[in-house]
Amino acid sequence: MEKTLSIVKPDGVEKNVIGEVIRRFESKDIKVVGIKMVKLSKEQAEGFYAVHKERPFFGSLTDFMSSGPCVLMVLEGENVIPRARKIMGATNPEEADNGTIRKDFASDIEHNIVHGSDSPESADYEINYFFNQLETV
Repeated sequence: MEKTLSIVKPDGVEKNVIGEVIRRFESKDIKVVGIKMVKLSKEQAEGFYAVHKERPFFGSLTDFMSSGPCVLMVLEGENVIPRARKIMGATNPEEADNGTIRKDFASDIEHNIVHGSDSPESADYEINYFFNQLETV
């Protein structure tokens, strides 16, 4: 079974949609095999998003991700990465399909409720960034 990381970002926590995000994954036979709530420091957010360090949005993204609590989840299922990304919708909520998490709840491209790994390699890195072996089943 494939695993991926998903994050309910600070705006999703603030909007109180944690349960709805989880419900949407679980309703599509995606299992939550690890979950915790954290408040990232600016340094932790910068480390996590280091791949975007040279991009102009890096500072505002890491400020946002360290602005409030996030819910970190390890999801598991067959082809879970593309399936979870489809449920989340396009990064820009204006381009997201109707019925996706981002279309239904996001306010803009940066405050877009959820994060999801985009490849098996990034999923492995991202899961290991936040979870140790004892924190997933």
